[in-house]
Amino acid sequence: MQEFASPHTASSASSIVTTLRAAGCVFAEDETELLLSAAAGPAELAAMVERRVAGLPLEHVLGWAEFCGLRVAVDPGVFVPRRRTEFLVRQAVALAGRKPAAVVVDLCCGSGALGTALAAALTDVELHATDVEPAAVRCARRNVGELGQVYEGDLFEPLPGSLRGRVDVLLANVPYVPTDDVELLPPEARIHEPRVALDGGGDGLDVMRRVAAAAPDWLAPGGSLLVETSERQAARAAETVGGSGLSARVVVSEELYATVVIGTRPL
Repeated sequence: MQEFASPHTASSASSIVTTLRAAGCVFAEDETELLLSAAAGPAELAAMVERRVAGLPLEHVLGWAEFCGLRVAVDPGVFVPRRRTEFLVRQAVALAGRKPAAVVVDLCCGSGALGTALAAALTDVELHATDVEPAAVRCARRNVGELGQVYEGDLFEPLPGSLRGRVDVLLANVPYVPTDDVELLPPEARIHEPRVALDGGGDGLDVMRRVAAAAPDWLAPGGSLLVETSERQAARAAETVGGSGLSARVVVSEELYATVVIGTRPL
């Protein structure tokens, strides 16, 4: 925890905890530690606390999120990577690690957290990422850096045609919240994250259908598509992926409350 040149640091911390708790922050003590460590001084700390109390996601206030052991930059207006999605990355790392110089594509990449974490976990990866949101693309380019290329556009559209039939691992953390349920999300997500990163259409699977339909053209023989979904959508999602000609299976993490559908192109 950072110490400011003030005899009131402890009392200030206590006051911040009280303020955050009153604003509905469940982990007020942990958030206070993070804010104290991130602020350059009392004025910046006060401004950060004010933004958090106003409902801005903690990650947007800090400017970063912890994901797969990495500190990933997350700019205002960019989707915040969820801890449950670390399970998808673990599955992808296991698959990509079987192939030398695996070709990886991260669709709907947001901050680029998934592709960055996967590339950091392996020694040799050819990484490509896309997102339709300009703010997300700018953020992802900062995170991905020299690990790969980030393109702006809708799903596969901006990818180089030379990748067709060569992709070993296709990550697609698509939006899967049904349209009618978006308004039920916590204000942090509903107000401060782009709707395009949340709204998956009537049953939540509209974007997944588009990805699954096109995936076989981009996957290499034996390559896999990985998509996150909810437990209640898993059966329909697996049916959708299987209907595109991929061999589909569902994997679940009880610990992270995460559900991932993996579709593999036959050899």
